[in-house]
Parts: sequence; C-alpha cells; structure tokens
Amino acid sequence: QVQLVESGGGLVQAGGSLRLSCVLSGRTFSNYGMGWFRQAPGKEREFVAAISWKGLSTNYADSVKGRFTISRDNAKNTEWLQMNSLKPEGTAVYYCAADLWGVATMESGRYEYWGRGTQVAVSS
Repeated sequence: QVQLVESGGGLVQAGGSLRLSCVLSGRTFSNYGMGWFRQAPGKEREFVAAISWKGLSTNYADSVKGRFTISRDNAKNTEWLQMNSLKPEGTAVYYCAADLWGVATMESGRYEYWGRGTQVAVSS
C-alpha cells in the first residue's frame, strides 16, 4: 500500500518560514520524481515545486522562486519544502505527490500518488 504523509504545516506570520516534510512508504522512493502542489480555498490546485528522482533537477512556480526550496533524501524516503518569506496568498493546503516518470514535472496529471495534505496559514 502506497502512502504519502505530509507534515510541518501550521500558522505563521507573513515573512516567516515553515518546512514541510513528506514521507513515502510502500514503494521505492528513489524511483519517483516528487512534487508539491497547493490548493487555496475556492481555487484550483496549483503547482509549487518538483524535484527529479536523483534530485539533480528542480522546478518551481514563478510565484515561489527564490523563496521556496525543494529537496529530498532518498535514504530517508523523504522530501522537504522549505518555505521562506511566506505571504498571505500562500495560505493553502499543501500536497506532496509522487511521479513514476522520475522527472521534476509541473503537470499534476503525471503524478500517480498523492498525500492528504497539510494546512499552511499565513497571517498578515
């Protein structure tokens, strides 16, 4: 059974930082490209960041470039999203996802497995 479990969400003031984690179990983590997406209330889910299976390639949404950093440790079956200089518009449920193609894709349809999400709230 494949499971993706996110953690690290919470309430933070604008300008603050949070670090999200995602652990994959039930599959070989190093086979998968990993991504982060988010969905704000009343909005569609959007791409945030992605990392290829070896971590050699990354991709970011323009809205988070320079502020967010995605990383992974295949030995720990874990990926992270370091979020700095958070803005109120970053308030959303953040989801991690796994892509068997192994690339850092922005396309949500390419991801086979999804976590249940972790809530991030940024106050102004």
